Amino acid sequence: MNNKITLPKSPMKSSILYSLVMILALTITGCSSVRTGTNQAKSLVVEPAPDAGFIENPERQVKRIDLPFQKVWIKPGFDKNTYHELVVAPVNTQYMQEMDWLHQLSSANYISDVKADIEELAQYFRSRVIKQFREDPRRRFRLIEHASQHSQPALRLELALIQIDPSQPVLHALGWLQMGGGTAAGVINQRRAAFEGRLRDLQTGEVVATFADRDMQDAGPLDLTRLTWYGPAKGIMDRWAEQFVKIANRKPGESVTDSTPFTLRPF
Repeated sequence: MNNKITLPKSPMKSSILYSLVMILALTITGCSSVRTGTNQAKSLVVEPAPDAGFIENPERQVKRIDLPFQKVWIKPGFDKNTYHELVVAPVNTQYMQEMDWLHQLSSANYISDVKADIEELAQYFRSRVIKQFREDPRRRFRLIEHASQHSQPALRLELALIQIDPSQPVLHALGWLQMGGGTAAGVINQRRAAFEGRLRDLQTGEVVATFADRDMQDAGPLDLTRLTWYGPAKGIMDRWAEQFVKIANRKPGESVTDSTPFTLRPF
């Protein structure tokens, strides 16, 4: 019997299909089994973002089942355990400025000063990453602000926000959704965010790892984050920040799984 599933490209059909898959999985195997397969489950509904240009040689990246990010490259022979200090660089927003919907804001008076919001999101992302590492019980890295402060082998974490989907009201204002969609439209709206990142050896300046991910925040119909165009993105950034620390602490052969990107909340 051929068990291969051909996934539709329509966001609505993809969301419906994923919901059915998750219901079936919960019924048959229970919640714990679903969590162990969330790296694969995420790939059913969230396609990787196109390469934005922040990462050189993106073709080297692959999907690893033991990591939550959709694209990863690690230099052969790289040993993260030899590094003890970390610099978290300011988050790059250059590629966010190139989003299609942002270019159409001149015709929509719904949003004021979105570019300032983007900078605030970049600061939020960086602050969450720093907070997670500082509160890490294992103290895997000593956080430093500048390369000149390092006294031990150190890495520099460089991140770029490359996509944040606007919320449903913004899509309405831009004419990308029909008015009156109601709850159904709220569930279908995927509200994705994406980043590209790299790790750099501070002593040599060499990039030793690259990674990229696009994720989707829960699209429950009563989610009040619709009140801001960027609201769902902060939850995704929180998740990424936690994952960075888990990856830094993981043991050889250990997997870091992604949380379920879509929760069924019909009421």
